Amino acid sequence: MVFNAGLKHTPYYEKYSHLNFIRNKSIQHALKLSWFKWVVKKTFFKYFNPGLTVQGKADISELKALRDKMTFAELNHLVGFMFVSVFVIAKLIEGLVAFAIIMLIANILLNLYPTLLQQQNKTRIDKLITRYC
Repeated sequence: MVFNAGLKHTPYYEKYSHLNFIRNKSIQHALKLSWFKWVVKKTFFKYFNPGLTVQGKADISELKALRDKMTFAELNHLVGFMFVSVFVIAKLIEGLVAFAIIMLIANILLNLYPTLLQQQNKTRIDKLITRYC
């Protein structure tokens, strides 16, 4: 989070705020992002970042503020994914394959999937913003 907070004040942040790794909806469907979205919405995970929800009908300023919050959360997860990936590689080099695989699976579920879900949601918000403008 500290790294992302520092990144927010650089000219690169705007470029990173438009990341979208998977644009193809069929690939998103194959990765079961809709299942992950259901888990986030219907389980205790919904309490982790309650500021990323909109109640009722939102105006453009609320949508833009929500998009900024989503971008910050997305980049936090992305930085976390890269950070943990370094340790996964280190464990593989040490020969601890089982431990590395467990770390990799947890890293994918707790960092990569939230990043992909945020990117999907940001795309939906961008469509709403362009529709209103």
